Amino acid sequence: MANTPNKVKYGLENVVYAKKTVSEAGEITYATPVKIPGAVNLSMDANGEPENFYADDGVYFVINNNNGYDGDLEIAMIPESFATDILNQTKDKNGVLIENADAQLEEFALGFQFKGDRKHIRHWLYNCSASRPSVAGKTTEATKTPQTDTLKLSATPLPNGLVKCRSGSETTADVYNSWFGKVYMPDTTTEVQTTSTPLVNTTLFIFK
Repeated sequence: MANTPNKVKYGLENVVYAKKTVSEAGEITYATPVKIPGAVNLSMDANGEPENFYADDGVYFVINNNNGYDGDLEIAMIPESFATDILNQTKDKNGVLIENADAQLEEFALGFQFKGDRKHIRHWLYNCSASRPSVAGKTTEATKTPQTDTLKLSATPLPNGLVKCRSGSETTADVYNSWFGKVYMPDTTTEVQTTSTPLVNTTLFIFK
């Protein structure tokens, strides 16, 4: 029963980001994940369609064009940590956030989970970039409706081809429970993965 797959998924919660760093040798590392509170909606569309190669008067080969995903993350408000870590805004001595046109935006991994009827489904997108959010607001009317922020995201493959990962019905308890404590990287020690080495023993947050 414990390994029974989910039949449905719903909801969105536990959205986190982990800043990506690339060394001079090309080694990729991630910072400790930071929570993005107030997740409202995440919609990521696949980028890249299969392409047919024709020969001998027919489809000779199908090329898989996987360019990752593009979409939007809607949240209650962009946290200051994301603004400084990823959007590279700076704080002056008075605690004021400053946006500079010369600032280069950072890449990051994005983690999140959907609820399931058996077990929550946890994800990592490995190589994300975000565009600068719009500035918008409107007057308060008879009822107060919170205004949200939307980040336009692009999740492209890493140089080794990795795009994303997600937990499954047979994901080990150690990996599942430490999912948001560190960006999960595939265990390639065996050809068929049956067990996984725990990444960390603790997490920064209490996740449902």
